[in-house]
Amino acid sequence: MKLNEIKDNEGARKSRKRVARGLGCGSGKTAGRGQKGQKARSGVAVRSFEGGQMPIYRRLPKHGFNNPFAKTFAVVNLDSIQKAIDAGKLSAQEITVESLMNANLVSKKLDGVRLLARGAINSSINITVNSASKSAIEAVEKAGGKVTIA
Repeated sequence: MKLNEIKDNEGARKSRKRVARGLGCGSGKTAGRGQKGQKARSGVAVRSFEGGQMPIYRRLPKHGFNNPFAKTFAVVNLDSIQKAIDAGKLSAQEITVESLMNANLVSKKLDGVRLLARGAINSSINITVNSASKSAIEAVEKAGGKVTIA
């Protein structure tokens, strides 16, 4: 095979249809748009128009609400903190958001870090987070630690 012998497969390239080029071509005169009316004109957009019937997006009820002020927290559970301490990724003395990110327990800070009470914790830890559940705070204090909400 030589460079000058390379060509596309049969039917790989199709030339565009040239409309409105006279009656002989089969798509002349009205260019395949039929007769008159809105869709025969240029610049038409009738996507959601249902012929005067109430459109579906107006017939269906509105549902839900997106709170623009809602905060999204990165979640950390007690069992994952305990695993990180056992593996030596975290020190139990002072745990901050930065140390959680360094230990790969949190990938993004988002609006802060929230501590949840899944699993159990044995170590006495001092942790500073942006939010925590009541049961997580109780579990940490029961283990002899302290939770500080920043």
